[in-house]
Amino acid sequence: MYKNFIKRAFDIIISLMGIFILHIPLLIVSVLIKIDSPGPIFFKQRRIGLHKKEFILLKFRSMPISVPKDVATHQLDVSEVHMTKFQQTIRKLSIDELPQLFNILVGHMSIVGPRPALWNQFDLIEERDKYGANDILPGLTGLAQINGRDELEIPIKANVDGEYTKALNSNGFKGFTMDLRCFFGTIKAVLIGDGVVEGGTGEIQRQEEKEKEKVTK
Repeated sequence: MYKNFIKRAFDIIISLMGIFILHIPLLIVSVLIKIDSPGPIFFKQRRIGLHKKEFILLKFRSMPISVPKDVATHQLDVSEVHMTKFQQTIRKLSIDELPQLFNILVGHMSIVGPRPALWNQFDLIEERDKYGANDILPGLTGLAQINGRDELEIPIKANVDGEYTKALNSNGFKGFTMDLRCFFGTIKAVLIGDGVVEGGTGEIQRQEEKEKEKVTK
């Protein structure tokens, strides 16, 4: 009941409220993006949705137009990505994700769920298959976003997404409480910038390896 009807009703209501309340700030951000750097306001990207069907995800453009379009953040050479201060700010505060309220409204996404993988992130998609995490709607935020976010290794991230999937599929109350946990946990994570790492997936492991190298030297 919760997964199939109540959750979708919440998604529609919250996304409509978000668009209505934030329409002026969204317009201001759009203008600032055009002033700040050359290129379009929105960044559109092929992502994997429910049952691995592709959809076009919307974001505010927060990188130079020279950056490859279909490359995951953790695969970019950050030293070559010269973001402006404004671009860094809207990424750090996750403001660039707000246009996904429209994805939620039309049913491509949910407020809470596994973050949608890029169409070519085959390793993440394959790992999520093990937990059934590709068979629920992806989300604007999710359990992984409050448990390490960009810093998690792909197998760990998929496992966390599987934990969320299990809770959602178990019963209404458990799925509802999990969604509340993710929703309010995300607000906290955004405010403190927790887990937002340019360079992305696997940063925890890389930092551990660097520490080990320092010790052995």
